[in-house]
Amino acid sequence: MSLLDMVKGRLSLPVIGSPLFIISVPDLVVAQCTSGVIGSMPSLNARPAEQFEDWVIEIKERLAAHDARHPDRPAAPFAINLIVHKSNDRLEQDLAVVVKHKVPLVITSLGARPEVNQAVHSYGGTVLHDVINQRFAHSAIDKGADGLVLVAAGAGGHAGALSPFGFLQETRAWFDGPIALSGAIAHGASILAAEALGADFAYIGSAFIATEEARSAPEQRQMIVESGAEDIVYTNLITGVHGNYLKPSLRRAGLDPDNLPSSDPSAMDFGSDRKKRWKDIWGSGQGIGAVQEVLPAAALVERLRREYAAARVRLGTRSPLVNPAWETVPEAAAAE
Repeated sequence: MSLLDMVKGRLSLPVIGSPLFIISVPDLVVAQCTSGVIGSMPSLNARPAEQFEDWVIEIKERLAAHDARHPDRPAAPFAINLIVHKSNDRLEQDLAVVVKHKVPLVITSLGARPEVNQAVHSYGGTVLHDVINQRFAHSAIDKGADGLVLVAAGAGGHAGALSPFGFLQETRAWFDGPIALSGAIAHGASILAAEALGADFAYIGSAFIATEEARSAPEQRQMIVESGAEDIVYTNLITGVHGNYLKPSLRRAGLDPDNLPSSDPSAMDFGSDRKKRWKDIWGSGQGIGAVQEVLPAAALVERLRREYAAARVRLGTRSPLVNPAWETVPEAAAAE
């Protein structure tokens, strides 16, 4: 089953909540999925490694319970993010859990691995690979990924430098499969803009940092609320891969965000040491100016739905992926 067939009738918005390192946990994933957007988390957020399987089981059970209570608006599917870079010594173990529990959607990052794609395809799962340029996009599809996450300029965390307009336009010229677009999307009108550009999904991360279910520090949530696009700095110092980070968090760590050195990409590290070293340096995208308060995830999705609906009214169209039942759901029910 294709990804678009998998989600049809299960979404309130054409949105994937991006996997947030350290921050995404089962409570956030479930809140996203039961609000009608695809929720996701990195497998590496579960520590020790044995906790990962417990989390996958928990997510599946809670989503099944939601579906039993709400057959008219079933939860969106969930996704697991696997870091497939050679520095991840947990990949084989985490992939085995993904296959065992038939995780419907897998988002792979930092390297395209045919054997990972084949393992997910063995049970009918779908793989999206996140990329920052055309070379990586072609490589991902050539190696068996089903779709792409285009990580454009302005995205939080690891991000590219290409404009979403040029990046998506050039990708659609040769690829007609599922595409999610990432880059400064934190408003309902931006979701519609991503669709207008040719994306199937908007990929939203930073706005979910400032939600009650996220495993983010209160100071981090408040920093998101108080910051805007000009408070973001693009650097490869933190992991060896370029990404966007909150300037105030860099300053608090004793760094000068306006005079950062470069890092050696060969020094990429996604183990526990990195989590300890950089846990107080916070990634964020340029769209956070739209985030005005800390909310439950369901309330954030509801705000995005209102903005998206208002933008669609202006254009007189609606997404074919959205379940019409969501259009008549009272706000109180959507936020349960």
